[in-house]
Amino acid sequence: MRAKVEHPFRVIKRQFGYTKMRFRGLVKNTAQLVTLIALSNLWMARRHLLTNAGEVRL
Repeated sequence: MRAKVEHPFRVIKRQFGYTKMRFRGLVKNTAQLVTLIALSNLWMARRHLLTNAGEVRL
């Protein structure tokens, strides 16, 4: 079960440079984290999305 969770966190840390969280308020941190998770889902599904669009570009 742990291996399924590790990859999205690696994408967030390495691709988006998100290694530390600053204390800016709970609402702002939550909004940024939700945005990063959504972007990491798009990043991991990019190959599938691009092949469905008719172009293969990496």
